[in-house]
Amino acid sequence: MLIPIEKVLSKDEVAEFRQRLDAAPWQDGLHTAGTLARSVKRNLQLEDGSPLAVELGNRILRRLGETPAFISAALLLRIYPPKFNRYADGGTYGVHVDSALMQVPGTQVTVRSDLSATLFLAGPDEYDGGELQIEGPFGIQSVKLEAGDMVLYPSSSLHRVSPVTRGARVASFFWIQSMVQGEPERTLLYDLDQSIQALTAAGTDEAELMRLSGVYHNLLRRWAAT
Repeated sequence: MLIPIEKVLSKDEVAEFRQRLDAAPWQDGLHTAGTLARSVKRNLQLEDGSPLAVELGNRILRRLGETPAFISAALLLRIYPPKFNRYADGGTYGVHVDSALMQVPGTQVTVRSDLSATLFLAGPDEYDGGELQIEGPFGIQSVKLEAGDMVLYPSSSLHRVSPVTRGARVASFFWIQSMVQGEPERTLLYDLDQSIQALTAAGTDEAELMRLSGVYHNLLRRWAAT
């Protein structure tokens, strides 16, 4: 299931991020490519662990902790620190699948990649191409969101970034280990939680809401691993 989340960053925050990222030193994305990825990856990345990457990444993490849709969709257990990439001048990333296990640099923490996230930092009018194309049970879905918006999708999906033929596509990307490993179970919990929130806003009978809330938490209790 693909879950778009709007306005993770405000327009002012995006503008500040871009001003600082556009002036930053970028390195060839091949430095972090695995054996198979090296033949299909053509992009630039901000150096992992650089002061700018750490600062902006931490700001994204703080904002995600205040974003109800992300909390509901991810059911976060662990997160790999946000990274930053840039595609321009034909830059692309061919079909690939994300690694299942990733060790956080400088720590003994390993993150199982259940969900992948792309936070767009360039608007769709700033570049041509650059769609995030994700293969799923109903075919390929193309994603190209407004700056400040984010998409979550299963890390097990084959996906690619189409060539950028004009401008530059700038984004942050990272991976999430969920308390609920199974994608069907996460989807069911997310849909149920969204319905509970909508019914609460509509003023539905409190007793019925409590019953639905009980179903949600009992399913979460059954499926969650911490």
